[in-house]
Amino acid sequence: MTSTDTAALLDDAANRIADVSRADLQIMLRRAALRLRNAAAVSMDEDVEEVLRDLASEFEVTRNDMIRYIVREWLETNTYLPVHEIDEDGDVDGTA
Repeated sequence: MTSTDTAALLDDAANRIADVSRADLQIMLRRAALRLRNAAAVSMDEDVEEVLRDLASEFEVTRNDMIRYIVREWLETNTYLPVHEIDEDGDVDGTA
């Protein structure tokens, strides 16, 4: 389960707290606690942080998502990871 899924579950539970069973709430809180315990903060120099904030804002993503994107792109560009293949025969929605 991704952190986005966990956050969505917690948001949903908060919106309907009276309807969530104690057991389900316990599971969600334990998952959230586990994620927080295992989360490793990546600290950068201030100039890098500023660029990350600007890029994240421009792409409308979180700072961590931006870091993930940059690392993946770097790994693919330098052939440490296979490049995502584009399905050229697939349907498109008409946007570029």
